[in-house]
Amino acid sequence: MKVSYQWLSEYVDLSGTTPQELAEKLTRSGIEVDAVESRNEGVSGVVIGYVKERSKHPDADRLNVCVVDAGQGEDLQIVCGAANVDQGQKVLVALIGAKLPGGLNIKRSKLRGVESQGMICSAKELGLNDKLLAKDQQEGIMVLPADAEIGMDAVSYLGLDDYVLELGLTPNRSDCLSMLGVAYEVAAILGKEVVFPQIELTENGGDNPIQVKIDATNECYQYHGRHFTNAKIATSPQWMKNRLMAAGIRPINNVVDVTNYVLLEYGQPLHAFDATQVADRSIVVRLANEGEKLVTLDDQERALDAQTLLIADQTKGLAIAGVMGGANSEITGETSEIILEAAWFTPKTVRRTARMLGMRTEGCVRWEKGVDQARVQEAGERAAALIQQLSGATVSKGISSAVVSEAAPAVVSVTLAKINQHLGTDMSASDVSPIFERLQFPYEVAGDKWTVTVPTRRGDITLPEDLVEEVARLYGYDNIPTSLPSGSTTQGQLTKEQQLRRTIRHHLIGTGMNEAISYALVHPDRVEAVAGLHQEKVNPVALMMPMSEDHSVLRTSLIPSLLETVAYNKNRQNHDVAIFELGRVFLTKEETLTQLPEERLYVAGALTGQLLTQNWMGAKQPVDFFQTKGIVESLFARLGIQATEYKAVQDIAGMHPGRTAEVWVGEKRLGYLGQVHPGTEKAYDLSETYVFQLDVAVLIDVAAEVGHYNQLPKSPAVTRDLALVVDRNVAAGALEATIREAAGELLESVTLFDVYMGERIAQDKKSMAFALVFRHAERTLQDEEIQQVTTAVIEALKNNTGAELRV
Repeated sequence: MKVSYQWLSEYVDLSGTTPQELAEKLTRSGIEVDAVESRNEGVSGVVIGYVKERSKHPDADRLNVCVVDAGQGEDLQIVCGAANVDQGQKVLVALIGAKLPGGLNIKRSKLRGVESQGMICSAKELGLNDKLLAKDQQEGIMVLPADAEIGMDAVSYLGLDDYVLELGLTPNRSDCLSMLGVAYEVAAILGKEVVFPQIELTENGGDNPIQVKIDATNECYQYHGRHFTNAKIATSPQWMKNRLMAAGIRPINNVVDVTNYVLLEYGQPLHAFDATQVADRSIVVRLANEGEKLVTLDDQERALDAQTLLIADQTKGLAIAGVMGGANSEITGETSEIILEAAWFTPKTVRRTARMLGMRTEGCVRWEKGVDQARVQEAGERAAALIQQLSGATVSKGISSAVVSEAAPAVVSVTLAKINQHLGTDMSASDVSPIFERLQFPYEVAGDKWTVTVPTRRGDITLPEDLVEEVARLYGYDNIPTSLPSGSTTQGQLTKEQQLRRTIRHHLIGTGMNEAISYALVHPDRVEAVAGLHQEKVNPVALMMPMSEDHSVLRTSLIPSLLETVAYNKNRQNHDVAIFELGRVFLTKEETLTQLPEERLYVAGALTGQLLTQNWMGAKQPVDFFQTKGIVESLFARLGIQATEYKAVQDIAGMHPGRTAEVWVGEKRLGYLGQVHPGTEKAYDLSETYVFQLDVAVLIDVAAEVGHYNQLPKSPAVTRDLALVVDRNVAAGALEATIREAAGELLESVTLFDVYMGERIAQDKKSMAFALVFRHAERTLQDEEIQQVTTAVIEALKNNTGAELRV
């Protein structure tokens, strides 16, 4: 169920409660909200305009030059390429400075030498789902009704300043398959009143000529028919279209839209017939004959069986009850006489028919889960009033009805002792009674016992335990005390740290590294040789009675131990080493310990020689900074860590000042990587060696949940290459950051694939080439979109870094 926040606010006062806060409250009360989505996908600066003049572009056959009144004080000249633009239309106009979905910004421009002061927009360009629009609005610009107000904000006019809450309802909560049902729930949660829609209907015609008969009394309990004449079929007003589209329903015409509107409002499926196609204005609710056929509104011929409930006249079938109407009585533009059906069919009948025919409509969903019998006629009257209001129809006097049985509200009793026993609470009567009042459940109290009359809209409440659940929901699950189960219970699972450690270990082994386990005790001279990750001053913890000087203090970094292991392997003719360690370091600021040192878990690695074994096809490839960085980046990717930033540093003890970088995510420092300082390499008798060291606690903090997967893209990617000439001191990271910021959400990835310094490039310059990959998750990108984004990227690079395109 998709719930419009603005529509809901007409029934319940939501002031002071944002859509996100409302979603949280609903979820905590047992109605799960799967998503809260804004209908506005990034539209601003778009207004309603009037095309005063249209003429052909002097230098382009497919372009038109339009003079548009957009309510800005003076007319605008806009060049438009849509084939359907014409003089006298109300249209959507994106003004200079407007923003459209996809990061498109409207600027003053010239098209084939003619200045254009904005853009006339189509529905797609505003992010509207064209599947929910009429066919004439799916192509070209969106033409608005004549009553649209010039200069009005298009976001407000189209209802895009709204949020949609998508409810994930369980089968028992069919009451929330309607706006009023959700309103009852929200009012109970917030302690507010429900404001019901006013039904203003004038019977200004003759007597109702409809005759109704129910033959299938076990399958249909109620049938009510309203009769209309002189109806004018037209498009619905924009406010109704907005609400239908917010719920994912395509507007059709004012009569059909009313039935869908009331379906959403009351949860009551309705149907309208062209009365001239109903023989003798006589309705019979019967079971179909075996093999009887009916062409439904989707132009499919359906073969029915003897258990299918059919709405018919004296000669033919008109609709499959609760599923879909027939094409032979469809409301068309020529219809002026209407019969409106409001009925109640048994859920099992509709469910069986829908499954047998392979059809599942919005009406079927509600019938299957249960429709409130007490409000069938009220919903019909609401629809009748709207049809009269929107089509100008004349309403015949009276309602033609046939009623087999009516639902009686359930009466359920529960005691205070039972409530507290089930919930483990200590509530009093003064806590429980207000809850039933907020739910609008009439009740009588005798001692500590409530006898509750449950409204028919809540067909899920039949037992005392159901009332206990209602009390728990509204009392607040967070307010119910937690008690541990008795006896010994152990749930076997890994903590997040254990899971992350296992993932890190397996991933680094998968990259070709070997795990090392070294002593936590090191020589005192080694402590300061290579820095740890701590940025504050710490003192090494010394043992009082060490077995040797080589193992006399607790380590503050993993690197010295790894370098000793690399040296050990080198001395035994193993010159290609790639090792890592997951281990703890011990930090304290005290010179004389008065409390235990802080233990931090680090992961560190050391690489020297060749990571990949040399073969006959290629030359030796010794480990370098970028191979080390690649291992670290692959680990981040495995952990779901994004937006990492590498900052060159020169003052980390034991590290090469020109080949070392710190790794950051936002304001969090993950660690560092780079080449060991030549002096330190000499001290350990090593050749060129690269290391990395990361703080696992920070990794846990920024890592995504292990086991997170992204859906494979459905739409194709578009690649653009940019070769840039920049000053030699400009870092690739600065260029990449600028590209990401300027490109926006359409950019999937950016990769540096070439750096060149030489001929045809100034001595103080360098050429850097980037591959940009663009993709939209839901649709194929257009060349115009890519060009606009690319232009924005080039402009941002020029302004921020002084970069120029390489010619």
